[in-house]
Amino acid sequence: MMKILFSFAVLLIITCFNTGAKAQNKMENDQKLKNKQQRIVSISALTATGDIGQLEIELNKGLNAGLTLNEIKEVLVQLYAYCGFPRSLNGITTLMAVVENRKAKGITDTEGKTASPVNDHDKYQTGKKTLQTLTGREEKSLAGANAFAPVIDTFLKEHLFADIFSRDVLTYQQRELVTVSALAALSGLAPQLQAHIGIAINTGLTEPQFLEAFEIIDQVINKSQGDIARVALYKVIATKN
Repeated sequence: MMKILFSFAVLLIITCFNTGAKAQNKMENDQKLKNKQQRIVSISALTATGDIGQLEIELNKGLNAGLTLNEIKEVLVQLYAYCGFPRSLNGITTLMAVVENRKAKGITDTEGKTASPVNDHDKYQTGKKTLQTLTGREEKSLAGANAFAPVIDTFLKEHLFADIFSRDVLTYQQRELVTVSALAALSGLAPQLQAHIGIAINTGLTEPQFLEAFEIIDQVINKSQGDIARVALYKVIATKN
């Protein structure tokens, strides 16, 4: 009887240990960027800065990591809102060339999901609700630049946060990772970077994941931009604590 009880106790300890280890591993994995997320960071940053040669390499890595063509297209399309049409179009034409080269090598890439149709009769309200979801704050009145130039508020809500964010090829979290990566790569945009880091935190991205993303910025852009991004991150974290 004692032997049975002892064996049961040992089995229980081992089971608890394994369960705890699995939970810890899952928690650690959740704190790391997945391979596809890493490639979103590098593709977004390099598109924003216009480094076509390095972008070509990272687009290949992104496709190899399992990003679909439509996911990458969506990243590149969204980026025009943050780094302009010329950079976005250069990114898209680079992707076209990469896909053709891969086809010539016998590589067939997955097209992926297309955006669901959207029938929206009040895009301003849709954009407003989306923005409130992302920020976690209700907007009661316009302030700052939006109040000074209300037309930019209309464009932001109707086009960026309605037309673009309503496209379900990417999640809100993926879109914010795109935005943070692009802003981190560009100089002079610390206020906007801080705002979007705050939004990205609301979508579930964590401090370790941001730090990993900014290490990628160190590598594909430069350490100066990575340092600026880390300062912005800690400023946001300080306001949330």
